[in-house]
Amino acid sequence: MSSNFPALDTLRTTCISRLESSLDGLLPASSAASRLSQAMRYAALSGGKRIRPLLVYGATGLAGAPLSQGDIPASAVELIHAYSLVHDDLPAMDDDDLRRGQPTCHKAFDEATAILAGDTLHTRAFELLATEGQYRADTRIAMIRHLSQASGVDGMAAGQMQDMQAQGQLQTVAALEEMHYLKTGRLITVSLQLGYFAAEINEPALLQDLTRFGDAIGLAFQIQDDILDVTMDTEQLGKPSGSDEKLNKSTFPSLLGLDASRERASLLCQQAQQALSAYGDRAAPLQQLAQYIIARNH
Repeated sequence: MSSNFPALDTLRTTCISRLESSLDGLLPASSAASRLSQAMRYAALSGGKRIRPLLVYGATGLAGAPLSQGDIPASAVELIHAYSLVHDDLPAMDDDDLRRGQPTCHKAFDEATAILAGDTLHTRAFELLATEGQYRADTRIAMIRHLSQASGVDGMAAGQMQDMQAQGQLQTVAALEEMHYLKTGRLITVSLQLGYFAAEINEPALLQDLTRFGDAIGLAFQIQDDILDVTMDTEQLGKPSGSDEKLNKSTFPSLLGLDASRERASLLCQQAQQALSAYGDRAAPLQQLAQYIIARNH
């Protein structure tokens, strides 16, 4: 990432290789439908910032557990994220041809295969939480419950529905924040909660602080995405730039302006860091991840 974030760089160096190895082993190399397996692996193993898994590992480490405890929930949340991107890119939704500098799944394969790949990544995520790793039964239930809530009718899927319905309409800032809390923020917050549950400790105050941290950086992440959509080109982003404007969507820059959007993201970053200030150096990787989220250029 950057030498400006040494604690984050250390976490990333340690954990990304763990994640990639975990995903590679947990995704089918072949199945009754080999083309489906290929599409699943294409969608999940094609790189990306891996921010949500890093949040899982960061929370697991902050809770004092070995990072290995975070392997399964980190993999599960990344599979949910990958499925959401495959479906978001479909012609019926955002209709994008490029993701992470590569053809989107429905372009690399075909639309029907992409739909099935997304569906199967989704179900595989919950299968992992139910069966893989060494966790107590109550831990598995908590992880499944929180991830399903964050992904479904009161979370990411609801936010995507609101996003589609809002095309061509001028939203208020409050409505935009609510939509992005559901569409983006809930999966970011639940990543931290999964890391906490994976540690199998009983510190409700830590869970509350991680939730506050996640809610703040989730909105900051989306504001920065909106800023990048109008300030960076397609090559820099690895996906089409200016897509929000083309779809006539309300964004933070269109409602607040660029300067005010940057100020809002910076304030949210400060609020996130304050939420973990009591944990000292142990929280440094997560604190620096909050800074990275508003400093990134893709």
